[in-house]
Amino acid sequence: MNSRKEQLAAFNRLLDIMDDLREKCPWDKKQTLESLRHLTIEETYELADAILDNDLQEIKKELGDVLLHIVFYAKIGSEKNSFDIADVANTISDKLINRHPHIYGDVKVDNEEDVKRNWEKLKLKEGNTSVLEGVPKSLPAVVKASRIQEKVAGVGFDWEQPEQVWEKVQEELEELNEEIKAGNKENTEKEFGDVLFSMINYARFIDVNPENALEKTNKKFINRFQFLEKAAKDAGKDLSEMSLTEMDIYWEKSKTYFK
Repeated sequence: MNSRKEQLAAFNRLLDIMDDLREKCPWDKKQTLESLRHLTIEETYELADAILDNDLQEIKKELGDVLLHIVFYAKIGSEKNSFDIADVANTISDKLINRHPHIYGDVKVDNEEDVKRNWEKLKLKEGNTSVLEGVPKSLPAVVKASRIQEKVAGVGFDWEQPEQVWEKVQEELEELNEEIKAGNKENTEKEFGDVLFSMINYARFIDVNPENALEKTNKKFINRFQFLEKAAKDAGKDLSEMSLTEMDIYWEKSKTYFK
């Protein structure tokens, strides 16, 4: 691994390159905070994919792309005489020190849960009027539900046992089934949302990340379906003209390769 001196030199090299690009490259000169936003979101999802695939080389590459965006935003901030990369680093450093009084102060903690509770209390002292203020509105719904539940649990609004949460899941499923039978479309949607919310909450109690779990299932389904498509094509068959029984033969074979 590189020494701290080498790490700092590499970061300084990136800052120099960013200065050059901003001055000389027509595309880089044109970019704004707003124009970079959707690209940053895309890069973040690509990093998330690499993490789920546990591809360390790809993670390294995608981290570089994300780091470039951070440096890019800081460069634009410096041009506006608002902030630069040092301000960005110092701001997060100050926050980390303030939020970890058990490391940089005299607060005592016994476990991870104590740290989470202290974190939320400190945020309220810093001026937040709600523990939910820090949940971005544009987060995907599954991730947002997880963050909401984690944050309220941090101030003690939580179930005590996993069994209680599972009972809530069962209760919500029954309510959903009742609305489906009644044919009430609007209430069915509401109850379906309640089922998802309670399942996401249960995932937290059994130490499962629901976003990661669902995405892994998505990837598994894609791999199996693409296997089905290829197998049908190799057999000279048109997937759209095959019966479900025929397709199921290939689907079952796909499970041997993608579990």
